[in-house]
Amino acid sequence: MSDLRIAVVGLWAEDVPATAHFYRDVIGLSLLAHHHGERPHFDLGGSYLTILKGRPVPAQDASPPHFPVVALAVEDLDAATERLRAHGVEMPWGVEGDAQSRWVKFYDPAGNLVELVQFEHRA
Repeated sequence: MSDLRIAVVGLWAEDVPATAHFYRDVIGLSLLAHHHGERPHFDLGGSYLTILKGRPVPAQDASPPHFPVVALAVEDLDAATERLRAHGVEMPWGVEGDAQSRWVKFYDPAGNLVELVQFEHRA
C-alpha cells in the first residue's frame, strides 16, 4: 500500500475557538472556508489538521518525554520562532537541532505539544 498518506490529523481542545485562533493567527495555517460544524479544518497541503472538542491527555510514562503530538515543517524556523515570541508563546526547550534539521517545541492553548521543524537543504 505505497499510496497511503496522512489525510487528517486531529487535535483535541476544550476551547476550540481559542485553539483554532492560535493555529490560524499565530501559526499561520489556512482555515478552510467550510468545515464540519464545530470542527475547524486547516489545510496542510493535501492533508488536514482539525480541532475537536475534548480534553487532550498527554501520554503516560512517555519515552521520550517531550515528543510532539504533531510536527509541522516550516521553510524558515527563525521567522516562525519570532512570530511565536511576538504572540507570547513559551518555547521551554528553545531551538534545538542536529545535522538534518532544527526545531522548536511549544504547547498550544489546549496543552498539545507541537513542534515546528525546518529540514536542512543539502545541495
